[in-house]
Amino acid sequence: MQQVEIPNGISAKLESGYIVVSGKLGSGKIKVNEKLLNVKIDGNKIIIEPTQEKRLKRVALMAENALVGRLKGVFDGVDKGIERKLQVAFIHFPVSLELKGDTLLIKNLFGERAPRLAKIVGNTKLEIKGQELKVKGVDPYEVGQTITNIEKACKILNKDTRIFQDGIYEVIGE
Repeated sequence: MQQVEIPNGISAKLESGYIVVSGKLGSGKIKVNEKLLNVKIDGNKIIIEPTQEKRLKRVALMAENALVGRLKGVFDGVDKGIERKLQVAFIHFPVSLELKGDTLLIKNLFGERAPRLAKIVGNTKLEIKGQELKVKGVDPYEVGQTITNIEKACKILNKDTRIFQDGIYEVIGE
């Protein structure tokens, strides 16, 4: 059994298998596996305990730790926000980016005529400034999945990756 304290200025409630966390920047939803975990909210604490079924005990403990980590990430996100940077790199053909709804169009990558598409997950926002992208959101899972979708859309196929290094990559350490 673990107890996670809800920080000041943040509220949490249970809604049909989800923990909904709200703060000053927005809200995030976390799915709870009800076969493995029992979750209760008592005042300013979220109490997480594994189910009593013996054959699921080991998996339930891992799910419990994962849920605690995810809760802490969402608490930070709804309080401070999450911002990650990506950089467009090209050598052969100039790449241009365009937002259309919840999709990022990556045009002219490797000189291709058809744009490559990357899905923007959830309430994540994208900001394009020249060859730099900023991915902003409140849910660490949604921000990370959006970055993964962008990087996967730029995947190089049937070319020597030592020569063709064009793509969109996350900037780490800034």
